[in-house]
Amino acid sequence: MEWQPDEQGLQQVLQLLKDSQSPNTVTQRAVQQKLEQLNQFPDFNNYLIFVLTRLKTEDEPTRSLSGLILKNNVKAHYQNFPSAVADFIKQECLNNIGDPSPLIRATIGILITTIASKGELQTWPELLPQLCNLLNSEDYNTCEGSFGALQKICEDSSELLDSDALNRPLNIMIPKFLQFFKHCSPKIRSHAIACVNQFIIGRAQALMDNIDTFIESLFALAADEDSEVRKNVCRALVMLLEVRIDRLIPHMHSIIQYMLQRTQDPDENVALEACEFWLTLAEQPICKEVLSGHLVQLIPILVNGMKYSEIDIILLKGDVEEDEAVPDSEQDIKPRFHKSRTVTLQHEGGEGEEGEDIEEDDDDDDDTLSDWNLRKCSAAALDVLANVFRDELLPHLLPLLKGLLFHLDWVIKESGILVLGAIAEGCMQGMVPYLPELIPHLIQCLCDKKALVRSIACWTLSRYAHWVVSQPPDSYLKPLMTELLKRILDTTLQSSFASNTVCLDSLVPYLSFILDTLVFAFGKYQHKNLLILYDAIGTLADSVGHHLNQPEYIQKLMPPLIAKWNELKDEDKDLFPLLECLSSVATALQSGFLPYCEPVYQRCVTLVQKTLAQAMMYNQHPDQYEAPDKDFMIVALDLLSGLAEGLGGHVEQLVARSNIMTLLFQCMQDTMPEVRQSSFALLGDLTKACFLHVKPCIAEFMPILGLNLNPEFISVCNNATWAIGEISMQMGAEMQPYVGMVLPHLVEIINRPNTPKTLLENTAITIGRLGFVCPQEVAPQLQNFIRPWCTSLRNIRDNEEKDSAFRGICVMIGVNPAGVVQDFIFFCDAVASWVSPKDDLRDMFYKILHGFKDQVGEENWQQFSEQFPPLLKERLSACYGV
Repeated sequence: MEWQPDEQGLQQVLQLLKDSQSPNTVTQRAVQQKLEQLNQFPDFNNYLIFVLTRLKTEDEPTRSLSGLILKNNVKAHYQNFPSAVADFIKQECLNNIGDPSPLIRATIGILITTIASKGELQTWPELLPQLCNLLNSEDYNTCEGSFGALQKICEDSSELLDSDALNRPLNIMIPKFLQFFKHCSPKIRSHAIACVNQFIIGRAQALMDNIDTFIESLFALAADEDSEVRKNVCRALVMLLEVRIDRLIPHMHSIIQYMLQRTQDPDENVALEACEFWLTLAEQPICKEVLSGHLVQLIPILVNGMKYSEIDIILLKGDVEEDEAVPDSEQDIKPRFHKSRTVTLQHEGGEGEEGEDIEEDDDDDDDTLSDWNLRKCSAAALDVLANVFRDELLPHLLPLLKGLLFHLDWVIKESGILVLGAIAEGCMQGMVPYLPELIPHLIQCLCDKKALVRSIACWTLSRYAHWVVSQPPDSYLKPLMTELLKRILDTTLQSSFASNTVCLDSLVPYLSFILDTLVFAFGKYQHKNLLILYDAIGTLADSVGHHLNQPEYIQKLMPPLIAKWNELKDEDKDLFPLLECLSSVATALQSGFLPYCEPVYQRCVTLVQKTLAQAMMYNQHPDQYEAPDKDFMIVALDLLSGLAEGLGGHVEQLVARSNIMTLLFQCMQDTMPEVRQSSFALLGDLTKACFLHVKPCIAEFMPILGLNLNPEFISVCNNATWAIGEISMQMGAEMQPYVGMVLPHLVEIINRPNTPKTLLENTAITIGRLGFVCPQEVAPQLQNFIRPWCTSLRNIRDNEEKDSAFRGICVMIGVNPAGVVQDFIFFCDAVASWVSPKDDLRDMFYKILHGFKDQVGEENWQQFSEQFPPLLKERLSACYGV
């Protein structure tokens, strides 16, 4: 008997769907409650799919909404659906994938993929064969709907589709997709390429077996009239360049010609995909050889792509005439907006910045601009090509540059300044003769009427800062510093210091001059400019670090800051930027901040205490009290972290005389993620600075840390993980009772797909540290994390944290050698990532490598090490003699 809805129940569900589209928040809340009640009845989900697939009389938004609510239920409770309900939903999806409405087709596609991603590809064996079968349908809607669903499945589950778990369905799917490259509908052609594209980077075997057909089919679509198809063709060629360049080399001349055309495509999305080609090609060893003949065409195209588009200019308000005369609006004066502290590791290249926030949802006003666009991609491509061709690029560029840099139209002039900045690194040698004329011109552009010209001139100057500093100071550096300091007030140049930190050492001799200017500014500035001034001082402190710790600089800087600090009341929001500025200054000055630390410390504790008290009153009597602004507490916790980090052991007396540990216990349980995030950062910093005050609280704190190892809140989870690692190092073997409450979560996090890099690294380090102090408890789990552990730590540079983590792994391998056997190649690779381990750590690596080699025997070791990439082989044999 097929399931049929009860008429009354159906009307109830429809009413609920109608109500949920109401803008009224009271109605919305009632709907949420009703949904939670209805979710107790398993066949509620049958009603939802029924409305989506069968009630053709209802309006599309209502039907689609029904499908989206069902999708959320699948996400949250699918494992509790009775099998009859699950089967009914699956059947309905497959029977209606060809619904006449594009909205309903797409909704069913999303539903199918959500079920599939719940591990259901294995238990829904008919799904892929049926979808592939439906592609042959005469009915366009059925074909298009099935392709839409297949594309989503290919995106979500590309690795699974290429595994034995499903008997390698790709062997059938890839040839099938390739047939549709010739379909008469552009939408279907586009789906077909997009599906195959999911398997290029992973080098799926089924695709590699059909690679020549794939490439020929792409060439056949090169001139397609549909822009979506052209975009997918470009994307495919860019990825093939990365993984199968051998197959493209014979056709390289014509591919380059094609990409030159597409980089100028009237559709900006196509042009952007094509422009990626030059970025990828620059990384290939053959770049110079295949591209040198084409530079004469390519360079003007890239330069042309570096102009702001009309839409950018409107969004950036760059079309305002003489914008230096326009007062700034409140939202324009957001200097480095407070980002709660996220603890990151030092990587290769750039330092991990304290403020680097890894949450997905950064609420940036300029979303549209921060996106990757043709301008940024063209500039990046020119930058990398300048590094490949060096000065050979200049004959193609210099004639263009002259026309751009002095152009009357500011948009063109601005793009010329960007070009000059983009080639700075690669073409430095060749540019030197022109700099005496260009640098003064750029310094002059710092006072251009247009804000966008001023800010790009600042960036470009920072790229040539090394040269500026190497000249007699009076020629360029002094005029530049004078102009920059005038510009500190210029909102578009808040980054003037930030971007000029390239030449840190060059700022140091001028600190006195800079501080005089800043302090002079203190007396003159109104509220808005003060915010920017705090920001400039904070950035300066971050940039020059301990160089600021000189009595004469402290004498200049601290009195005006402390005066402002005393003026502001506890409830004044201007405290935020000032607290943040002081946090940077405290970290830079270290012991130099001691004379000022007591009142600052006390006030931070008071701010936390007041906010907590106010929150408590509000929770008990929401009608009588206002909810507190928790930002006061977050910024105060972060400044306390800055003090603990800057003052180290000196913070001990302050902690001893305050109730901060009690307050921290409350903050760690706050409902607001940002409060917890900052609490865990402070806990970790106090653990390092004065563990004797943290230790008595460990029994209460550990369960809370365990509860917060929830990767839904990335930064909270990240800081909790880091704090656990710091605590382990202090606790030693006494950490044993707590391993059980944190280790399972850490192992789960390190094995999750798509976990952000920072969190992976911190998790790996904490697992290593736990294993170092409690090897007997952690080592039995070794095989459950060793592989992701090795891959996440091979990219960070040698430091204390990496050292302690690797010691932990070595100790655990000693306890449970069997746990590493399957993944020993990953361990070898991680060991080889060390540049200079301490001697005793090197001995540990040596013993493990040789122990493994002796265990398996010479012949097996030879076979095993044959799999190593050449570089790894060389490294291990040179450093460890294996």
